[in-house]
Amino acid sequence: MFPLAKPYERIHLKALLVIAQPGFAEQTITKSRFIAMAMQCISEREVGAALRAFAAQHPSAHHLAYAFRLKTEQGIIQRFSDAGEPSGTAGMPILKLIEGRELVNVCVAVIRYYGGINLGTGGLARAYGGTAKLALDAAKTSVFVEMQTVALTIHYNQMDLMTRALAKCNGCILDKSFNEQVDLVVSLPIDEISGFLSRFLVK
Repeated sequence: MFPLAKPYERIHLKALLVIAQPGFAEQTITKSRFIAMAMQCISEREVGAALRAFAAQHPSAHHLAYAFRLKTEQGIIQRFSDAGEPSGTAGMPILKLIEGRELVNVCVAVIRYYGGINLGTGGLARAYGGTAKLALDAAKTSVFVEMQTVALTIHYNQMDLMTRALAKCNGCILDKSFNEQVDLVVSLPIDEISGFLSRFLVK
């Protein structure tokens, strides 16, 4: 359904942010209608699902340009698509905005309903980039916290304390098994791992 995205790399990274609440925007430029959404996606599968849902809301649109940037164990993955517009006029301006705001785990897409008047390459870049900017301005962001999955074993009398400690750092229990002790698989911020292991791991 979507054009093949072009890979694009950037090495330098600063403090990272994520979208905590999606943002949406719409504007009409020289009779073409542009609609943008910015939302959090943590995998390429989620990106695909978000794009399909966005496209389904606008079945008669002419173009759906997008860019996404994901933080993975292998590093940053980021791609964009011009969706049939002239090269570099749609997806690239969106990606540059994402990079400029140091966002990760984000997908930004812009729908275009063609209004019959050509905007030129500069006009297209400003239209796609400008509408994407409005959606990002409308979104709410928070600081990115890198999580890691950890397996550990605790005593039964530590379960309540563990649950409270996880809630305090926005961690969660992914799996648990009750044996002689309690075997857990938890997701928690990387900075909290050593403290959790020293407090809860059964020797």
